[in-house]
Amino acid sequence: MYEHILIPTDGSDGARKAIREAVELADLTDATVHGLYVIDTRDYNTLPESKWLSLQDEFESAGETATAVVQSEADARDVDAVTGITRGVPHEEILQYTEDNDIDLVVMGTHGRSGFNRFLLGSVTEKVLRQSPVPVHVVRINEDD
Repeated sequence: MYEHILIPTDGSDGARKAIREAVELADLTDATVHGLYVIDTRDYNTLPESKWLSLQDEFESAGETATAVVQSEADARDVDAVTGITRGVPHEEILQYTEDNDIDLVVMGTHGRSGFNRFLLGSVTEKVLRQSPVPVHVVRINEDD
């Protein structure tokens, strides 16, 4: 049914619910999971290059931590996993990764941003859902998760 399942993660505790669900589905279908963390460069494109370079290590570290959760969940269920970190506009990077890696299904949570930022910029999940060439399984992440 599925061979490659993409799990975009923002490193939040809520994203763990989507990760667990995706890994469980991968276990049932013998699929490989792909954990992807996108460093959103739009938030930092007005910074001087020297400041951006000083923050880059922090972003990379956050990405490694976020994708390590995907790897750990996959290892716990003996599911093959590939992880990666990329930079750019999150929904565009997710869609490009989907295309470049023959992804069959994207599994992601309902939010990463909240409040006014979500209103202004729109939800990454919503943009992926509307533009994805493959099915998107949306996992509802409640405040309690």
